[in-house]
Amino acid sequence: MHRHVDVIIDRALGYTDSYGTTYPINYGFVPGIIGGDGEEQDVYVLDVDKPIDRCSGKVIAIIHRRDDNETKWVIAKRPYTVKEIEEQVHFIEQYFDSYVELLVDNDIS
Repeated sequence: MHRHVDVIIDRALGYTDSYGTTYPINYGFVPGIIGGDGEEQDVYVLDVDKPIDRCSGKVIAIIHRRDDNETKWVIAKRPYTVKEIEEQVHFIEQYFDSYVELLVDNDIS
């Protein structure tokens, strides 16, 4: 597991996809790391309240999907609870049977 990652944002905060879903957070991928779907690893970016095109941060959680072959990483500048992460990513994860795994050292300090 890569703990500190560089992320390219391909769906910035405010982006609306073809299904009409507007992204309330930045969403991107880690170049060069392949996820379960054969594409680059997807990442939810918390703690950034404006659209961005790239960032770096610490992976604090992994979102596992029981009904899909990929996971999502969560990066943030501060610790989050499972409930806080679920609230932030609900806009997409509501369509999947997913759960949040906090990483043991979710202490950002």
